[in-house]
Amino acid sequence: MTPSPEHPIAQAVFEAFRQGLHERGYVEGQTIVIEPRFAPERLERYRDLVAELARLKVDVIVVGSTAMALAAKQVTTTIPIVAAVMADPVKDGLVASLARPGGNITGLTFLGPALVAKRLQLLRQAVPGASHVAVLLHPEVYSEQTMRDMVEEAEVAAKTLGMRLQLVEARGPNEFERVFSAMATGGANALTVFPSPMFYAEHRHLVDLATKHRLPAIYAFKEAAAAGGLMSYGTNIPELFRLAATFVDKILKGAKPADLPVEQPTKFDLIVNLRTAKALGLTLSQSLLLRADEVIQ
Repeated sequence: MTPSPEHPIAQAVFEAFRQGLHERGYVEGQTIVIEPRFAPERLERYRDLVAELARLKVDVIVVGSTAMALAAKQVTTTIPIVAAVMADPVKDGLVASLARPGGNITGLTFLGPALVAKRLQLLRQAVPGASHVAVLLHPEVYSEQTMRDMVEEAEVAAKTLGMRLQLVEARGPNEFERVFSAMATGGANALTVFPSPMFYAEHRHLVDLATKHRLPAIYAFKEAAAAGGLMSYGTNIPELFRLAATFVDKILKGAKPADLPVEQPTKFDLIVNLRTAKALGLTLSQSLLLRADEVIQ
């Protein structure tokens, strides 16, 4: 389950998952049947969609986020669930431990809270004068504990870096204009965007508004930097969906989710958009550019 089927992000992650199945020898319509469902930015719809799939007596349910996994857990404790992109599955109450999930859920984590401080450090390197940083977050998209952890990580890092943070919340794209106006009114001179499936799907909208307000911003997903954002640092989301097919394959061959360790990413990409930096009047240090996995000219 991903955003609406016409959305390019939905297409990208769904195709990555299908590619993963193909790499493991599955042929759609012959050796495997996929029942796609989509939920565009509406958390309340997730449970209904999972219940619908459960009624179909599917062998495995694949979900794309922590919120979807939590909804799925409420619906079924027997059907195996593979979550492709989880923040902190232990603190979010999805698994007992990464090594031994213990229930009917397993999958992959993108280490949500763990990278928050690193993004602020990278933002400071790119924008040395970033003293007042807006933090855009999507409330309730993860558990209360994980949301608190991300905010605390940001606050500790900001104190060390001499930054003042301005927390702003958006529950949907219809609130973006308002929150960016609030950033401007509050005097923010840089922005960090917390991870969220909705922000991921709407990254072009966010980048356009950051450009409009001339806010140098760092994102959790490379697609935002490719779309004109200043920087991104995080794991490759479509790749996590491709790897989710490995879990599906093992479960269909008899493995239990309780015994399949949750996988953590081993590579995080730093993408820097030099064209955007120039448009913002920023001169990026050679050390930062050398650290980048990709520099967009």
